[in-house]
Amino acid sequence: MTTHDESFPRNPARRRLFQAAGAAGVATVLPLGSTVAQQRAAPAQAHVFFNPAEAAFIEAAVARLIPRDETGPGALEAGVPNYIDKQLGGAWGAGERLYRSGPWQQGAPTQGYQLPFTPAELFRTAMRAINQKAAGFAKLPPKEQDVFLDSLQKGKDDLGGVPSNVFFASLLDVTIEGFFADPAYGGNREMVAWKMIGFPGAYADFYEYVDKHNVAYTAPPTSLAQDANGRIHVHILRKGK
Repeated sequence: MTTHDESFPRNPARRRLFQAAGAAGVATVLPLGSTVAQQRAAPAQAHVFFNPAEAAFIEAAVARLIPRDETGPGALEAGVPNYIDKQLGGAWGAGERLYRSGPWQQGAPTQGYQLPFTPAELFRTAMRAINQKAAGFAKLPPKEQDVFLDSLQKGKDDLGGVPSNVFFASLLDVTIEGFFADPAYGGNREMVAWKMIGFPGAYADFYEYVDKHNVAYTAPPTSLAQDANGRIHVHILRKGK
């Protein structure tokens, strides 16, 4: 790319995120202004899937895939590691809806995922290999972390039977999901991503706005799991439910 689109942040990783999200129909990014400085990393929570080494890698990796910058909070601030942990520890991670009977052969790119691993097995296998090769990933400078992640994305190194590019694609997918998903699933903490893009969330209806034209919608977003007091109840839910 030889020109810079001013509608995107200057951070390349952040730019790739919003390009991917935009392709899926996400709303236009809106600036957060002075609230960015108030964002903080999500508090530590008990893991249902990750061991300490895996958690350290995931936290460092998602912080580089969606870094905090002038546009808004990053994946770490939005609690994305918690989302990934819950998904891998639930029915989706166990491959509840995956065909598991083989045969397992090399497929064409148009055929999609062809490996025998459940999502939980894929992540655990790949992260075990990564932590053997780069045990200090979480302590590397950000630029060196970016170089390592780029090598996963562009290469096909064997990570215990998982091609590195397949693992990277899976990691990027669930990172974007956790950033933009309903907070009921454990990510998008305090609906920071929805506030950033101006997405209203899971309102039951907009009847009171039907006769209001050319008026900016300014109501705060709401979650599927939000009670009358505004509290969001997080559960281990299947993706897509």
